Amino acid sequence: MIKLPAGASEDEHLGLLGLLNSSVACFWMKQVMHDKGNGGIGGGIASEDWERFYEFTSTGLKDFPLAASPPLDLARQLDQLAQERAACLPGALFTHTDAAVPARADLDAAQRNVERLRGQQIATQEELDWRCYRLYGLLPDGGDAAACEHPTPPEVALGERAFEIVLARRVAAGTETTTWFERHGSTPITEIPARWPEDYRQIVQRRIDLIERDRTIALIERPEYKRRWNTPAWESLEKAALQNGLLDRLESPHYWPRLDGNPGDATPQLLSTAKLADAAGRDAAFMPIAALYAGHADFDLNRLVADLVAAESVPFLPVLRHTDTGLRKRAQWESTWTLQRREDAGENVGKIPVPPKYQSKDFLKADFWRLRGGLDVPKERWISYPGCERGADGSLPIAWAGWNHLQQATALAAYTLEMKDSEGWEPARLQPLLAGLLELLPWLEQWHNDIDPVYGERMGAYYRGFVNEEARALGFTLDDLRAWKPAAGTGKRGRKGAKSS
Repeated sequence: MIKLPAGASEDEHLGLLGLLNSSVACFWMKQVMHDKGNGGIGGGIASEDWERFYEFTSTGLKDFPLAASPPLDLARQLDQLAQERAACLPGALFTHTDAAVPARADLDAAQRNVERLRGQQIATQEELDWRCYRLYGLLPDGGDAAACEHPTPPEVALGERAFEIVLARRVAAGTETTTWFERHGSTPITEIPARWPEDYRQIVQRRIDLIERDRTIALIERPEYKRRWNTPAWESLEKAALQNGLLDRLESPHYWPRLDGNPGDATPQLLSTAKLADAAGRDAAFMPIAALYAGHADFDLNRLVADLVAAESVPFLPVLRHTDTGLRKRAQWESTWTLQRREDAGENVGKIPVPPKYQSKDFLKADFWRLRGGLDVPKERWISYPGCERGADGSLPIAWAGWNHLQQATALAAYTLEMKDSEGWEPARLQPLLAGLLELLPWLEQWHNDIDPVYGERMGAYYRGFVNEEARALGFTLDDLRAWKPAAGTGKRGRKGAKSS
């Protein structure tokens, strides 16, 4: 981060950014800062210099020489183009869940705008680089110093920059090999594009001539010092935006009321993915996005919703989330939490140990690791209850992860009683539901054990009594609940001998 003094103008910021985003600055930084070496595909050893990783630090950057006249006009133009392009990207078109859903034609038009704007950005970046060569005195003496610059350049595609034309010619002549064009999805060309205006073609020719005969310019007009413009494909951006739009809609108050503890609030309850799909089918904002996402109108709505939810949900019990190594770490975390609660209560517990971080191997699924990370911090959208599907439905029960622990407990307790009284579940099927409530008790007693203004009770104490009573009635001890494990195959733990207690 670079922070200018208080009162610095926007022009001062943009002027500095213009210099720092030039190929001159990139060249300078790569000479004076640490070359980390590794790069390339998958983090392997870099086969070409432009693949290498560098550590750019603010301490090293303090010595970067600033030109007397920063390229403010070009920096401002690049900033404006970047903002216009960002507004056309798929993610910006699905920002609001209640906004009008873009049609296929709208997305196609946005794609064309993005391609047009990127062509303008690349052209402007080229002007910025060549302006900086002049500002830093890198161009040869004599002649018009601005002869390599153009005030209104046409759009430039990847593969069409002067250094890329020179590189393509060398590849064609067999004097150089590179994966630059392949890796960036560009087409190598050896001739200046005929569609450009003649005056711009002449400027690009002068740039090519300088690269080929001037050692200084040839040294800096290389792939390793030029902006790569290596952006994700439109198709992947669109797919991600559509998916995120669907997920945002499925997580919105249309499906999961925001429960604030007011007397008129609805009671939180678990929904199955099939019920969620039913609601989505009646949602005029969801279905058009879903059709775009699926690529056709006759998609399987139940399957689509189930797949979306599965990728953004985490099971309610640690034994359904963690491998054996993860469960051992979880036990250490729980021990630390217990000591912290005792300390908060005024007890002297001594030094509290720092529990270990989790690794990917500690989670049963890659999605769980992606959503929780090394500190097991919940970032999922939904809580899932695998193995607790009701017979008539058969789809996965879920709760909104935005509910607090009390709301989660209220929904889970209601579901437990419904399965017991209406569905007639046997004790073995109710055991994991009670285990889930037991898992919530420490948090209920920590955060929700004041007198509840709605119910007039301490809800942590209430639910502890509920779990004790229900467990006793079903013939379980609390240790039985803690020891519950899924039957082989149910939780996909992949361990031999795993079975219900």
